[in-house]
Amino acid sequence: MQDSEIAAVVRRERGRLLSFISKRVRDAAEAEDVLQEALYELVNAYRLMQPVEQVGAWLMRVARNRIIDGFRRRRPQLLSDVAPEGEEADAAWERLLPAVEEGPDAALVRELLLEELERALAELPARQREVFIAHELEGASFKELSERWSVGINTLLSRKRYAVLRLRERLRVVYEEWLRDP
Repeated sequence: MQDSEIAAVVRRERGRLLSFISKRVRDAAEAEDVLQEALYELVNAYRLMQPVEQVGAWLMRVARNRIIDGFRRRRPQLLSDVAPEGEEADAAWERLLPAVEEGPDAALVRELLLEELERALAELPARQREVFIAHELEGASFKELSERWSVGINTLLSRKRYAVLRLRERLRVVYEEWLRDP
């Protein structure tokens, strides 16, 4: 494929690809970066003599992979990291979920996410669930929990770690379905 053919493909696919990416990436600059990376990969594939069939589908797959890579690179945040000084943990949870005021789609997504989170929490072993809820939702420190339950801090840290790993695995499926859904 020559440069003029690549340019024609870019013109033809750019709008649809950017729309696809923008539905999954809220930040416009980040969406543009993902678009540029996908288009760069297309150019590289042709320069390395690896022609691509079904360019539109291939670009969507590359973009989806870049979006997932971006989410993986981000360090998972504790609610205490998200919440400004003095803000309750519940308020931090609220800021992580879509706002009801954003419309019916956001309200539906919010409701579905809360239902999935509740189901995932219910599936945790009782001690892991207790530590996770006390630390993340109620904002209790590990020191406070250690004194309250007469359990070592390292034990609490371990329980929370296992809770987070189980929740992450359980909710990953929901998240990947959301990414797949155009």
